[in-house]
Amino acid sequence: MTTATSPHAFWLAGRKATSDSTLDVTSPWDGRNVGTVSIPTPEQVEEAVAAAAAVADEFSATPAHVRAAALDHITRRLVERTDEIAQLISAENGKPMKWARGEVGRCISVFRWAAEEARRFNGGEAQRLDSDAGGTGRLAFTRRFPYGPVLGIAPFNFPLNLCAHKVAPALAVGTPIILKPAPATPLSGLILGELLAETELPAGSWSVLPVPNDQMPGLVQDERLPIISFTGSAPVGWSILDSAPRKRVTLELGGNGAAVVLGDYSSEADLDWAAQRIATFSNYQAGQSCISVQRVVADASVYDRLVPKVVAAVEALNTGDPSDESTDVGPLVSEDAARRVESWIGEAVSAGAKVLTGGKRDGATVEPTVLENVPADTQIGCEEVFGPVMSFVKVNGEQEAFAAVNDSKYGLQAGLFTHDVQAAFRAHRALEVGGVVVGDVPSYRADQMPYGGVKDSGVGREGVRFAMEDYTYERVMVLTGLAL
Repeated sequence: MTTATSPHAFWLAGRKATSDSTLDVTSPWDGRNVGTVSIPTPEQVEEAVAAAAAVADEFSATPAHVRAAALDHITRRLVERTDEIAQLISAENGKPMKWARGEVGRCISVFRWAAEEARRFNGGEAQRLDSDAGGTGRLAFTRRFPYGPVLGIAPFNFPLNLCAHKVAPALAVGTPIILKPAPATPLSGLILGELLAETELPAGSWSVLPVPNDQMPGLVQDERLPIISFTGSAPVGWSILDSAPRKRVTLELGGNGAAVVLGDYSSEADLDWAAQRIATFSNYQAGQSCISVQRVVADASVYDRLVPKVVAAVEALNTGDPSDESTDVGPLVSEDAARRVESWIGEAVSAGAKVLTGGKRDGATVEPTVLENVPADTQIGCEEVFGPVMSFVKVNGEQEAFAAVNDSKYGLQAGLFTHDVQAAFRAHRALEVGGVVVGDVPSYRADQMPYGGVKDSGVGREGVRFAMEDYTYERVMVLTGLAL
């Protein structure tokens, strides 16, 4: 890995490149310089896009075993470099080491799944057409083909794994990708470039360009990049869709995830489990996850027993230096982000919310915070906090609980603590979200499952195979004169 004292090159059409312009990457924990990154010039960005467009047909025709072998290689190398990469994630993102190491593990799974899918994807589907007299002797054979090069725009909160969710499916289907990592955390994406450079993928089939956000509109509108996969905030995501209405756009946007605890989930063991999971996953990544627990919707019959258990579990979390293996909650990505969260807590308290624990800020770190009686019209009540803050909502019965979950402009995932399988199926039908996790928090995600939301949480789905389908379209071939 390049040291922090020398500028990190970016990856232009599969090769290292630098420029005279640089960006310093700093630790949100202590402000130290983690690395200096070269920023591509507009001419270099143009070269990368032109190379992707030029190689698209060649790459699409690459045998599946070649693409799978490259993905397998990256999987192995990630395993070998796990600790090193986890330390880099922790340094540039402020993520505690236990979560950074877990992120590398998830990235390994993404590339492993992509290698497997590359081998079995697009086997083709045959359909007899002689079910109608006009189709006698005819057979339709359907395969999927890439739309063209992908623009993948990744966020800061999972600086490695959410880059992987752009890159791995693209390589699996044989379509070039231009990856734009987040300006705050570009080093993890550049590490993927190092591993990609060790493969025999065609030159031009991938680039990693840490361009500033103000250069993004040009890439978004470039007709040579017909696919856009974006993970980030709702305002930016919808502006991308509005500016490129004829493109295939996947948007993984925000959420304000609810964990619902129904009345039947009432034993001490039940509530201990729910409290531990809620406490952990309202604060992992310092709450900087689209599916972190932001709202706890609890039935009145268990509310008074659940709340103190959650507060105690939150207070038991270790907050501090992310490089310390015992740390559970580290800083937010920047002091500005922490100030915003602090101001939102202050707004809620001024409007009548009660702080049960936490609420204070120290630099970029916000104490894990639990609130109740949060007015619905405050920012914490209706927006995505993206910080270590949760609030309790007391309800009477299942119907009121489901209505509380749906009373949101977001709809990413919801958690449902219940033993009633019928209630689980009713929730699956009623809740306006992309995923319902039964027996756990909304923060559970397996990287091979479909992942995405509705309403202001976005459009389209990630998860390796589902992203592969988003990057491709069906093309039918009709064979005539066959003895079927």
